[in-house]
Amino acid sequence: MEIRNLYQPFELQFLEVSEYEVKERRNTFFEMVFVLEGKGIQMINDHRLPYASDKLFLIFPQDKHSFEVAERTEFFFIRFQDSYLKTQSSDWIRKLEFIFHNHNHLPGCILKTITDKPLLRAMVEALIREEKTNFPQQQEVIKQILNTIITIAARNISLIAPLAIAPSNAEPSLDLLHYVHQNIYNPEALKAAKMAKEFNVSPTYISEYFKTKTGQSIQQYTMAYKIKLIETRLKFTNMQINEIVYEFGFSDASHLNRLFKKYTGVNPSDYKKQFKS
Repeated sequence: MEIRNLYQPFELQFLEVSEYEVKERRNTFFEMVFVLEGKGIQMINDHRLPYASDKLFLIFPQDKHSFEVAERTEFFFIRFQDSYLKTQSSDWIRKLEFIFHNHNHLPGCILKTITDKPLLRAMVEALIREEKTNFPQQQEVIKQILNTIITIAARNISLIAPLAIAPSNAEPSLDLLHYVHQNIYNPEALKAAKMAKEFNVSPTYISEYFKTKTGQSIQQYTMAYKIKLIETRLKFTNMQINEIVYEFGFSDASHLNRLFKKYTGVNPSDYKKQFKS
């Protein structure tokens, strides 16, 4: 089974397909799928459920899922890390964490409020338009729309079956990933021995467990996540290469250049020029 990781706080993708590869996947992040047009079947945790336009599906970390497309479909995917929830205001975090981590979710469309369907569709269409622009404060606008969509999803989840929401322990792999995201600028904290001490397990166990859950070693995941963060710096900020070297703890600019080119195929300066032009 394919394990998919997300190396940035959130990711948006519009996908138009006439057929979809039936390959069972498992994510290490949350994923919302909004269907703009089309019909088919969503397969999730051994359930087969029909989908149609204006349906919103929430896929939790570690869910097994795929799609069968019956007719041309327009999907919009919103993927976000547990760490993205934690960047918001404290009140918002508490509400969303409780819902997203403690809800015994049921398969199927999570939109139970009829009036939310056209509202959510308008917001998804706004995200698609905004992604195509290069206006000032583009990322801030995208985050505001995204936060509203997540809040609408949370509201509908709480209406599905309020009694199904009960305290439970979060998936341990989510805690591990959140630890990596929190300490990405502190290389010492991301050594297996340090992580093992933090979670009170042996270094061998934590390394094997991490790879089982993400499909990558701690080092591979950490570097891929770091490269994605650097891509964001190069795209959306005016940070100089030496500033990025210092922020992420590289020994010098050549060290950053070598690793960045290994993962992306281009050096940081050329990558930056692609977006500044």
